[in-house]
Amino acid sequence: MEQEPPVDEQMVHTRPIIKPTGIFALDRILGGGLPAGSMTFISADPKSMSEVFLYQFTIARKTYYFTTNRKPVYVHQDIINQGFDSSNVHFVDVYSEYYLTSNGEISDNIGNQYADTKIIEFTEYNLKNIINDAKNDDVNIIIDNFSFFMNLNVSISLLKRIVHLLYESTKEINSLTYLYGLKGSHSEDIENDLFNASDVIFDVHLEQRVDKINNKLSIPKIRGMAPNTEIIKFNISDGGIQIDTSRDIA
Repeated sequence: MEQEPPVDEQMVHTRPIIKPTGIFALDRILGGGLPAGSMTFISADPKSMSEVFLYQFTIARKTYYFTTNRKPVYVHQDIINQGFDSSNVHFVDVYSEYYLTSNGEISDNIGNQYADTKIIEFTEYNLKNIINDAKNDDVNIIIDNFSFFMNLNVSISLLKRIVHLLYESTKEINSLTYLYGLKGSHSEDIENDLFNASDVIFDVHLEQRVDKINNKLSIPKIRGMAPNTEIIKFNISDGGIQIDTSRDIA
């Protein structure tokens, strides 16, 4: 007679713990926020200025913010310019580590396979330190942007390794992790693998009309919750992401 596998009582969970994202109107639509321990991939139109989502996420809790395409000082200034308190943000400067020499000059190793492998190792080293530092904390991890890693001159196995580490780190410290990706800037195969690995997908689309630009957000995937089926319209103002709630009022 076959025996049933033992039940791990720690894995039995009737309802996920929900953490707010920091965007009140979005959290209301989602029923409070996102499940703790979720890795979210944000697939964004590069013209949509969707990095403001990332800035606003930082107000919810302590945030480890990895910068890959700009120096942290510029991202920090943009967070302040949007009217957000930046005291929660702890930057990890991937940009300078990759693009600049110790003298602050542009590196001549950009695109070199050895340098590209080293930048993944640098990121992994910092992620492991975060796990050790944040085990008892409520934190976000933000990668701005993850397309940088998807375009490095490294093997697919290395990319899968860093995705796996991000995923496992997210689960271990029960964080909310956001990977910001730019549509059309990497191969579809790699992006599909990331869609599959992610717990949550934010799909940001910019619609340009003759007289107006509309920003739209869909969330087709949320592990642990029923996905939201509506298209969420939003605008970006000095106060951050403004969700169009007219449908709720009607």
